[in-house]
Amino acid sequence: QVHLVESGGGRVEPGGSLTLSCVASRPLATSEQMAWYRQVPGKERDIVASITHDGIKGYVGAVKGRFAISRDIATNTVYLQMNDLTSEDTGIYCCNAFIGGEFNWGQGLQVTVSS
Repeated sequence: QVHLVESGGGRVEPGGSLTLSCVASRPLATSEQMAWYRQVPGKERDIVASITHDGIKGYVGAVKGRFAISRDIATNTVYLQMNDLTSEDTGIYCCNAFIGGEFNWGQGLQVTVSS
C-alpha cells in the first residue's frame, strides 16, 4: 500500500493556473501508473491525466494542451500543472497510484474555477 498526500488545490479565476502536487510514501518506481482523477457532484470519478512507470503520459481530450502531468522521482512527487482553467475544470481532484492491481487514493483536493 501507499499513502498519498495532495496539495495545491483552491480557487482560481477562469484563464488562471494551478499546480497540484501528490507526494507518495513509497518510491514512484513501485507504481505501475500514477494518475489524477476528477470528480464532480452526480458524476463518476474520471481520469484526467496519467503517467506510467516508464514515463508515458496520457490525457483526457478536454485537458490536452492545457494540463501537464510530471513527476520527480527523487521526492516521490507527481504534479499536475493546470493552465487556462475553465469552470468545466471545477471538481475534486484525487491522486491515484496503481500498484499490484490495486488503486490507492489520496484524500482529494477541491479545485474551483470561478470569477
